[in-house]
Amino acid sequence: MTSADAVITTVGLEKTFTIRRKTGRIRRARTEVHAVSGVSVEVRRGEMVGYIGPNGAGKSTTIKMLSGILQPSRGSVTVAGMVPIEQRRALARKIGVVFGQRSTLWWDLPLGETFDLLRHVYRVDPGRHRANVAWYTDLLDLGPLLAVPVRQLSLGQRMRGEITAALLHDPEVLFLDEPTIGLDVISKHAVRKALAAMNEERGVTVVLTTHDLADVEELCSRLVIIDHGRVIFDGPLERLMAVHGDQRTLVVELDRVQTALDVPGLDVFRVEGPRQWLRFSRREMTAADAFSAASAVAKIRDLTIEEPEIEEIVRRIYAGES
Repeated sequence: MTSADAVITTVGLEKTFTIRRKTGRIRRARTEVHAVSGVSVEVRRGEMVGYIGPNGAGKSTTIKMLSGILQPSRGSVTVAGMVPIEQRRALARKIGVVFGQRSTLWWDLPLGETFDLLRHVYRVDPGRHRANVAWYTDLLDLGPLLAVPVRQLSLGQRMRGEITAALLHDPEVLFLDEPTIGLDVISKHAVRKALAAMNEERGVTVVLTTHDLADVEELCSRLVIIDHGRVIFDGPLERLMAVHGDQRTLVVELDRVQTALDVPGLDVFRVEGPRQWLRFSRREMTAADAFSAASAVAKIRDLTIEEPEIEEIVRRIYAGES
């Protein structure tokens, strides 16, 4: 049953491609590739959802069906109350789309003129357009770049422009496909900070596909993991960590170099000089219990607790280890 505040709903969504492969000098064999297989997902208004998976998992294909670029083979999909492929033109006014590896900006025009052209494309009220340009220019620090031709912008600068261009017409939903790919650390931080502010202050619903799990950790409270076209996890990050991120690490710095500590409930898996890394289960003991157990057998000068990285958790899920 669809929630009243659902802005995206897919039920049994599938996409199958037919590929012809050469099997001889003349012969060709037809092979069906199931890019998306029975995806049923609901995204509520104002959510920021991370949609992740390995290459070929079906992420980009899903985004293209949600945005009306591809026709689903089976199943149903609605976005902002519309069927994307049937109401693509009307839906374009309700959504924004950013593909990290493709530019939608006019290459030879200054960034500011590109924004002006988009006002006419989307028929945005001039006053509202000026206000939006000013807001995003301030948010993404674009002021010095408005007079610069797009072709002269760095990758990070261009991505900030791409995100602004996708949002100037006040869309309800923003689809981001690898928005931080290839960006340096500073540019990534700027993009993430802007997206968080946009979601919090304007309530834009965001679906984010990425290979950079730091994007998900910083922006998304919910994660959907897809593999071979199927959803294998859908829930809050906290549940992912609780179910699949059981192992925590106590890193201790001892007062002197010692052999691996022998501590009940703790497993030493790395030793470097006076520092030792001890793995323990969050289900069996707290961090305080782990520290107490370690300090009972050795003098500890300093310590930190390391949580499992999402990337490792996802790898374990793919490998069937969790």
